Amino acid sequence: MKCSFDYASLGARIRKIRKQNHMTQELLAEACNLSTAHIGHIERGTRAASIETLITISKVLNISIDYLLLDISPVEDNKFFGLINSLNCASEEKYNKLYSVFKILVENIDKI
Repeated sequence: MKCSFDYASLGARIRKIRKQNHMTQELLAEACNLSTAHIGHIERGTRAASIETLITISKVLNISIDYLLLDISPVEDNKFFGLINSLNCASEEKYNKLYSVFKILVENIDKI
Protein backbone atom coordinates (compact mmCIF):
# COMPACT_ATOMS: atom_id res chain seq x y z
CA MET A 1 0.00 0.00 0.00
CA LYS A 2 1.44 3.35 -1.04
CA CYS A 3 0.88 6.32 1.23
CA SER A 4 1.30 9.85 0.05
CA PHE A 5 1.60 12.91 2.20
CA ASP A 6 0.37 16.37 1.23
CA TYR A 7 3.39 18.55 1.91
CA ALA A 8 1.66 21.61 0.44
CA SER A 9 -1.13 21.35 3.05
CA LEU A 10 1.44 20.92 5.81
CA GLY A 11 3.22 24.03 4.59
CA ALA A 12 -0.05 25.97 4.40
CA ARG A 13 -0.81 25.09 8.03
CA ILE A 14 2.67 26.21 9.10
CA ARG A 15 2.27 29.48 7.17
CA LYS A 16 -1.18 30.08 8.67
CA ILE A 17 -0.01 29.58 12.27
CA ARG A 18 3.20 31.56 11.66
CA LYS A 19 1.15 34.52 10.46
CA GLN A 20 -1.29 34.18 13.37
CA ASN A 21 1.74 34.45 15.64
CA HIS A 22 2.77 37.62 13.78
CA MET A 23 6.04 36.04 12.67
CA THR A 24 7.88 36.48 9.42
CA GLN A 25 9.61 33.58 7.73
CA GLU A 26 12.86 35.17 8.85
CA LEU A 27 11.83 35.19 12.52
CA LEU A 28 10.59 31.59 12.36
CA ALA A 29 13.77 30.49 10.61
CA GLU A 30 15.93 32.19 13.23
CA ALA A 31 13.95 30.69 16.12
CA CYS A 32 14.25 27.22 14.54
CA ASN A 33 17.91 27.64 13.57
CA LEU A 34 17.04 27.15 9.89
CA SER A 35 17.49 29.24 6.79
CA THR A 36 14.67 31.46 5.58
CA ALA A 37 14.85 29.66 2.23
CA HIS A 38 14.27 26.31 3.95
CA ILE A 39 11.19 27.66 5.77
CA GLY A 40 9.94 28.99 2.43
CA HIS A 41 10.36 25.57 0.79
CA ILE A 42 8.56 23.86 3.67
CA GLU A 43 5.68 26.33 3.50
CA ARG A 44 5.35 25.87 -0.28
CA GLY A 45 5.54 22.09 0.07
CA THR A 46 8.54 21.85 -2.25
CA ARG A 47 10.79 20.31 0.38
CA ALA A 48 10.02 17.76 3.09
CA ALA A 49 10.97 18.67 6.64
CA SER A 50 12.61 16.22 9.03
CA ILE A 51 10.74 15.08 12.12
CA GLU A 52 13.18 17.11 14.24
CA THR A 53 12.45 20.24 12.19
CA LEU A 54 8.68 19.74 12.48
CA ILE A 55 8.94 19.28 16.23
CA THR A 56 11.00 22.46 16.51
CA ILE A 57 8.53 24.38 14.35
CA SER A 58 5.60 23.12 16.43
CA LYS A 59 7.30 24.21 19.65
CA VAL A 60 8.23 27.63 18.31
CA LEU A 61 4.72 28.20 16.93
CA ASN A 62 3.14 26.72 20.07
CA ILE A 63 0.95 24.33 18.09
CA SER A 64 0.51 20.58 18.31
CA ILE A 65 2.37 18.31 15.94
CA ASP A 66 -1.00 16.57 15.34
CA TYR A 67 -2.33 19.73 13.79
CA LEU A 68 0.71 20.22 11.61
CA LEU A 69 0.85 16.65 10.35
CA LEU A 70 -2.75 15.46 10.42
CA ASP A 71 -4.79 18.67 10.29
CA ILE A 72 -6.46 17.76 13.57
CA SER A 73 -8.05 21.01 14.67
CA PRO A 74 -5.81 22.98 16.98
CA VAL A 75 -7.09 23.92 20.37
CA GLU A 76 -8.59 27.38 20.03
CA ASP A 77 -6.72 28.50 23.10
CA ASN A 78 -3.13 27.30 22.85
CA LYS A 79 -2.32 28.34 26.42
CA PHE A 80 -2.71 24.77 27.66
CA PHE A 81 -0.36 23.44 24.99
CA GLY A 82 2.07 26.20 25.87
CA LEU A 83 1.93 25.19 29.52
CA ILE A 84 2.64 21.56 28.64
CA ASN A 85 5.43 22.68 26.35
CA SER A 86 7.01 24.75 29.13
CA LEU A 87 6.88 21.71 31.43
CA ASN A 88 9.13 19.90 28.99
CA CYS A 89 11.76 22.58 29.59
CA ALA A 90 11.42 22.64 33.38
CA SER A 91 13.85 20.99 35.74
CA GLU A 92 12.85 17.56 37.02
CA GLU A 93 12.06 19.03 40.44
CA LYS A 94 9.77 21.72 38.99
CA TYR A 95 8.19 19.19 36.64
CA ASN A 96 7.36 16.85 39.53
CA LYS A 97 5.92 19.67 41.65
CA LEU A 98 3.80 21.00 38.80
CA TYR A 99 2.63 17.51 37.94
CA SER A 100 1.53 16.96 41.56
CA VAL A 101 -0.38 20.25 41.60
CA PHE A 102 -2.02 19.50 38.27
CA LYS A 103 -3.02 16.03 39.45
CA ILE A 104 -4.62 17.48 42.60
CA LEU A 105 -6.52 20.03 40.49
CA VAL A 106 -7.83 17.36 38.15
CA GLU A 107 -8.95 15.20 41.06
CA ASN A 108 -10.76 18.12 42.70
CA ILE A 109 -11.99 20.15 39.75
CA ASP A 110 -15.65 19.62 40.65
CA LYS A 111 -15.08 21.07 44.12
CA ILE A 112 -13.63 24.32 42.83
